[in-house]
Amino acid sequence: MKRFLVFCLYFFTNCVILAQKKDLWVSFWDKDTTHIGFKDANGTIKIPPKFMGFTTARKFDKIIAVTEETGESWKSYYLTKSGKIVGRDSLYIFDNGPDCENEGYIRFTDRKTDKTGIFNSEGKIAIPADYSALSKVQNGMIVALKGALKKQDGEHFFWSGGKRYLIDHNNKILIEDFKDNTDLNFYSLQKSKVPNKEETRENFAGVGGAYYSFINCDKEFKWWLKNNLLSDLSKENLMKSSFDKITYWKEPNGWKSESKTKFIEENYALLKSKLQQLKASGTDYFISSDGLNPFIFETSEYGEYFNNCNEPKEWIYPVKNIIINSSDTADFKQDHFEFLRTEKGYKLISVSVAKEELK
Repeated sequence: MKRFLVFCLYFFTNCVILAQKKDLWVSFWDKDTTHIGFKDANGTIKIPPKFMGFTTARKFDKIIAVTEETGESWKSYYLTKSGKIVGRDSLYIFDNGPDCENEGYIRFTDRKTDKTGIFNSEGKIAIPADYSALSKVQNGMIVALKGALKKQDGEHFFWSGGKRYLIDHNNKILIEDFKDNTDLNFYSLQKSKVPNKEETRENFAGVGGAYYSFINCDKEFKWWLKNNLLSDLSKENLMKSSFDKITYWKEPNGWKSESKTKFIEENYALLKSKLQQLKASGTDYFISSDGLNPFIFETSEYGEYFNNCNEPKEWIYPVKNIIINSSDTADFKQDHFEFLRTEKGYKLISVSVAKEELK
């Protein structure tokens, strides 16, 4: 009976996943590549090419931001899968682009108040525009800043003051005075009566007395680096700790990709000597965090690490870049080792070395 129930659950789950993939619409250009439309998985045109400008979605799951040209003017709005139009001229713009749906939610800006809210997949207001700033919805939670002042610093603006909360998608406050850390993985949430003692986690006292803990990806990566990789720099462990393909910089052609087996076999001695430096107390290095570069990692095996607008999902799959400075103070060259966080742990995905030639 148990085996039958497990089989039914497995069958149902896979049917749901396949149905979701089948229902996903993909963008396509018209003949002169000036307007974008959307097709379903069978190639049937669901929306003819008419969008341009701030229409950045490559896949249409539930709700997207679009721009349409009308005569000599433009109109922008949010469009749901059912064809409902909401949020006219209220696109949330960040880093010169509109917001992209995450978990069926998308941010909007009230132009009268310059405050931010969130639409759900049906185009209904899930979070009213009462906030100075909101993060993307991550695991049903949002970092919310309220009562802050927007200040200008040259071409850039920043928020000053205000109070930061952690709320859920129903606008319920989970944590007051939330000291946000951009390295937190909200999908690692654990809720408990007492603080979690795991060294890679951070704890926050929630409303009602419970504690919310999240993995800090910076702590997680440094722990993994010390205890999983640097403790065993054998060829076998380096293979295990690498992505299926390694991208590397090689003069004069620039970036190239190779299977991890071939790349490590040909460059193992060099890679080991470089990584061993991290175990020496005097080595000058630092670790930075970023998202996967969509202009380098373009092929299908990297698809799951990008959202529907081809933005890196760095909030769950960050890239940790180890930058090793030269021991020669007159030499400003650096070695770079990039590790991508995956569902199977951190994986070496990119290498560039300053002097020695990679094979």
